[in-house]
Amino acid sequence: MGRVATLVGVAVALWLAAVMLPEVAAVRILVGKGMGDAWTTNVNYTVWAQGWHFYNGDWLFFVYDRNQLSVLEVNETDYESCNSNHPLVNWTTGKGRDVVPLNVTRPYYFISGNGFCFGGAKLAINVENPPPPPVASPVKGGSPASYRGRIVLPAVFAIGAMWDAFLGFC
Repeated sequence: MGRVATLVGVAVALWLAAVMLPEVAAVRILVGKGMGDAWTTNVNYTVWAQGWHFYNGDWLFFVYDRNQLSVLEVNETDYESCNSNHPLVNWTTGKGRDVVPLNVTRPYYFISGNGFCFGGAKLAINVENPPPPPVASPVKGGSPASYRGRIVLPAVFAIGAMWDAFLGFC
């Protein structure tokens, strides 16, 4: 019985810790989602990118024809001229499904080589830090809601301790 009570106590503690942890907001973003759902030509990725916020920690997911296109990260000058001769990073893995981590707050420029950039396979985004979490509105000191937060967590621990003590006597 003591072993079961310990496991129940650990499970409750882990659940409470998980509830109290801040939410992780990283998102995997399919490039071209809603406009063909792929990295291809004849898509205006500038218009597509305007509908998104790109945050530090997000991921870009490129899906494309691996026999034709590529995913090259370039500087702004090479982006504007569609020059794929000196990419900063070649994210192409050869599978046509490449993931690019956005782990620095800065502008990113992506193009496809082999002339496909001239057909529209180019994307420029600006990665920002995520917004701060929303701040809870202040509660008046005498309202019942202000006491609820002070009572619930200690009550949970007290009930757990009483349960453990009860199981110890059984």
